[in-house]
Amino acid sequence: MSLALSLYLVDPELPRAVIGSGDVRVRRAIGGRFKGEMAQDDEYFADQIEGGAPTRYEALTAVVEGGPFDANHGFQYGYAYQMICAFHGRRLWSNSFSPFKYAWLGYVDEALKGLGITAVTVSELGYGLPSPLPHTDLPGHGVWTPEACATALTQYEAVTEEQFAGLDGEVREAVQDIGEWLQATRTHAGRGIVGFLA
Repeated sequence: MSLALSLYLVDPELPRAVIGSGDVRVRRAIGGRFKGEMAQDDEYFADQIEGGAPTRYEALTAVVEGGPFDANHGFQYGYAYQMICAFHGRRLWSNSFSPFKYAWLGYVDEALKGLGITAVTVSELGYGLPSPLPHTDLPGHGVWTPEACATALTQYEAVTEEQFAGLDGEVREAVQDIGEWLQATRTHAGRGIVGFLA
């Protein structure tokens, strides 16, 4: 099964604060901005919706209200939370992480560790959703805090050209992509990286 990592440069506290906030204005703004995308997603997940899953907008409403949640359809709340992160942040791109097999994250993490970059791992971007959202396997979710990004950037900038040259080509490209993400956090104070694995 092929996966993709979607990443957002955002203050992680902003989207997190939307969960259970009851903020109707934010919900409407997100719903308006992603109206077309939500219609496409509802079409894609039509069978699950027919089987009782909430529509994407219903899931967004539940996330903003803090529930109720249907644990059998946790994926919809995960994708709704991803929309909230997209609304508050800026998308970061990388061909190195779309599409890929899950084991790829481990290879990249091993390379990061070998280079002395230990403050972050790409594997941590694929775990559970923030509470109180229900568990779901996909999308996975994870956060690199602004502090972790700052430390990781210092570690990344200490890597020598010789060390980079010793990496396999595809792994080197992935590590350099990560370096670009980390550099983006330096120019946007208070922002970290929130990732979604699907």
